[in-house]
Amino acid sequence: MTSPAAVPEPASASDPAPTGGALRPVRRLVGGYLALSVATLVAVFLLRDHADVVDDAVWTRTVIVAGSAALTCTFAVGAARGSRRAFLRLRIVTAVMTAAVAVIVALPGLFPVWLRIEQSVCGLLLLAVVRLVNGREMRALFRSR
Repeated sequence: MTSPAAVPEPASASDPAPTGGALRPVRRLVGGYLALSVATLVAVFLLRDHADVVDDAVWTRTVIVAGSAALTCTFAVGAARGSRRAFLRLRIVTAVMTAAVAVIVALPGLFPVWLRIEQSVCGLLLLAVVRLVNGREMRALFRSR
């Protein structure tokens, strides 16, 4: 006779265990992206009186990036909880933002060097997320849910 504690329970559709653990590296990368984006926005605010370092284009870009990082974080948390929609949104947003960052970094003279370096780091974080969430194993995990 087996005790009730020894019988494993089947995973339910709302059980975050199958996706939560698999998405831990993604959540960490997205958290780094969010932290860097917010820190950059704070730096831009603190340097707002230095026109040679911060102009309207820098303000616009950093606000957009911080907002997209917050959305990306929301999607990563939702995906970790098992939401297929959040996973799809995570895949789309990270791919689009990675492409946008590549353009920003590649265009000469549009932004100061310091912001292009920060955007390069953001781009590398996002590229790692794109590789993870578009991998065969990750897609299979959400296909079976």
